[in-house]
Amino acid sequence: MCDTIVHFRVHSHHPHVVKRTTVLRGKDNDAMGQTGSAIDTSHIHDIAAGIRRRVLDHTLNNNGGYMSQACSSAELLSCLYGGVVNLPPADAPLLPKSFVGAPAPGGINRATGAVFHGAPSAEHDRLIISPAHYALVVYAALIETGRLDEDALADFNKDGSTVEMIGAEHSPGFETTTGSLAQALSQSIGIALARRTRGESGKTWVFMSDGEFQEGQTWEGLQAASHYSLDSLRIIVDVNQAQCDGPMDQVMSIEPLAEKISAFGWDVHKLDGHDVDGIIAASEAEGSKPRALLCFTDPVRGLPLLEDRAPVLHYLRFKSEDERARYQEAYKEMVK
Repeated sequence: MCDTIVHFRVHSHHPHVVKRTTVLRGKDNDAMGQTGSAIDTSHIHDIAAGIRRRVLDHTLNNNGGYMSQACSSAELLSCLYGGVVNLPPADAPLLPKSFVGAPAPGGINRATGAVFHGAPSAEHDRLIISPAHYALVVYAALIETGRLDEDALADFNKDGSTVEMIGAEHSPGFETTTGSLAQALSQSIGIALARRTRGESGKTWVFMSDGEFQEGQTWEGLQAASHYSLDSLRIIVDVNQAQCDGPMDQVMSIEPLAEKISAFGWDVHKLDGHDVDGIIAASEAEGSKPRALLCFTDPVRGLPLLEDRAPVLHYLRFKSEDERARYQEAYKEMVK
């Protein structure tokens, strides 16, 4: 059988080009062959930097924001929206519609934020966002990749707006309401099963946070995906090891996470979540099992000032004008 826990890193002689490498493994674990295509990663790095700047700017202007999530997941989301996920083109940049009312049977008031991912098709991928509190970071990624009009943030968290602080199925980039963390994985399994039944070739991706692995539903989903051999299913996890009440290992440890997921029948890649080359390479790996990319990240990456708030980093609201001024100076350094 092939190894199920892989540490993946690929280097290139060109500073901005990574070879997308697919390694096919046989029963003896030897590489059977590989294919590669070049991708310019400089744009992906630019997207990640733009995500951090935009979220910090919004946090400064609104005295609050999920800043640590932007710091930890910027490279993950920039990779996903920058080419790892084969999304359809979108008529962009789009302005979100207003909230028209609660959905009802018969398609009444039905709206989906998936329009910002383009019109679905059999050959394109689907991207499901699970941690709804990452909404601001997702909006920033959509703006940086030209799918969402930047003026949309003017309606962030306002009554009657779909640009919600906690993303719902009508919010830009969101296709489902995830409610309690972990629901999106189960929903994505249903999507992947339906796509396989219809003979669609596109993959189904799920962006998750590590706190979701404290939820029993996650493990039921992992088991179901393995049982149905959903090799078209991919999860990419922001393992920033932090949650609302503090460090994960102090609230409820989930380690050894890779070994646990592997035991449920998944192929697992442990990655540096800020290594764009490694994320791209692991995303292209082939296999006959569902695949998990565990991306270990730094929740203060790009904004070391945030470390002053450790160990509770979940949400940034300024405690004083002096603290705001220090973050304003950090922002000025970002935009130089």
